Amino acid sequence: MNPHHGRFAWYELLTDAPAAARDFYAKVVGWQVQDSGMPGVDYGLFTVNGVPIGGSMAIADGMGADGKPGWIGYVAVEDVDASAADFAANGGKLHMGPHDIPGVGRFAIVSDPQGATIALITEPVDATAARLKPMEPGHGSWHELLSPDPAAAPDFYAGRFGWRKGDAIDMGPMGTYQLYGPGDQIIGGMMRRPDGFDGPAWCYYFDVDAIDAAVDRVKAAGGTVVNGPMEVPGGAWIIQATDPQGAMFALVAPKR
Repeated sequence: MNPHHGRFAWYELLTDAPAAARDFYAKVVGWQVQDSGMPGVDYGLFTVNGVPIGGSMAIADGMGADGKPGWIGYVAVEDVDASAADFAANGGKLHMGPHDIPGVGRFAIVSDPQGATIALITEPVDATAARLKPMEPGHGSWHELLSPDPAAAPDFYAGRFGWRKGDAIDMGPMGTYQLYGPGDQIIGGMMRRPDGFDGPAWCYYFDVDAIDAAVDRVKAAGGTVVNGPMEVPGGAWIIQATDPQGAMFALVAPKR
């Protein structure tokens, strides 16, 4: 049994300007960038202290959300073929794969019954473990789903990944913010998709040291802050932003 089943193991940026996007995130998040070395593929790696935590590549047909630049999260699963079939059998869709990545693992791109796109990956357990450092600078720390059916979404993902409900936070007119995660871990939240919102269903939060300095870096590098800074329960500070190519991302920090 994979002890990391249900944990986000990789983050991938699909963009129409890979070189410019890599430079942006290196400045904003502090990632180092290196080529993957995969023959015939321009796939750049984002690394933290030498550990690859994500990658970036040009958008191709059938990838991304409606062909727009964006991030996609990869969830570690025991058997990617079985998990992909399970998505499709329970109202979701299989969009790509399963395919092998030589020397890495096996992946598939799927979506839930409400159309939110997500990826699945089966890889060596130690590779996943090296990246699971939430609230450490440069690592993925929170995973937020905006769903048109926030009542159904937690149950769907519980059946696929074993995610359990945590606290439900009353957000007033915005509805309930449902925390979730595998076992006793909390790795993100789900809430109702706001009316008129045309952004991605999933938003991924990367950790930085301090939020105000990060805001300055986003703006200086050509990005746009669309929400925040905002303090959240537990004392952390967040922003949501878009990069110069229009991909949405978020940052979280332990201090202002």
